Amino acid sequence: MSVTVRVPPVFRTMTGGQSQVTVEGATVGGVLDALDGAHPGFKDKLLDDEGKLVRYVNLFVDDDDVRFLDGLATPVPDGGTLSIMQAVAGG
Repeated sequence: MSVTVRVPPVFRTMTGGQSQVTVEGATVGGVLDALDGAHPGFKDKLLDDEGKLVRYVNLFVDDDDVRFLDGLATPVPDGGTLSIMQAVAGG
């Protein structure tokens, strides 16, 4: 299943400056595995030592936040988009 991954500026050094990359995967976890295989180091930036999504990064399958779905087990449809977004905080 071909999935487009939208990469925020802070992570584009790992994709050679590309704002979007295409990888294969049926779930968010599978897409992240493929992304890390094609662009090593991504999983280290997105997942903690326990393999859970770090709190300062949000992942969206199309327009849905995976934290409110099935997390890394969330299905990604063929031709879908996984968007990586930095969480914004302020005071």
